[in-house]
Amino acid sequence: MADDGEHSPVWARSKRRSGNPLVGIIVTLLALFGVLTAVLGVKERSLAEGGAVMDGWIAKGVATVKGKAPEAADQAADATVAAAEKAGDAAQAGAAAASDSLKKQ
Repeated sequence: MADDGEHSPVWARSKRRSGNPLVGIIVTLLALFGVLTAVLGVKERSLAEGGAVMDGWIAKGVATVKGKAPEAADQAADATVAAAEKAGDAAQAGAAAASDSLKKQ
């Protein structure tokens, strides 16, 4: 046996994993998508019908997001305007206080 410097049992050694974890996540998601497609194909007795069911889910999700996006954008814009006005008021008050202190000197 060659002496490689490690004397612990194989199961106690730390595992060195190489590669990008993002690739593993993508492969896992694709596998889950494939399983979902197969299950829907069996349930609907046709891959085309199973695909149509998934298309319906996707269309419903996109419609939901598109419907809520303008509302969320309006709320974000209103919050930004309020924050900008508050910051402007604070800056103006600070400038007035600095001007008053300079006048007193």
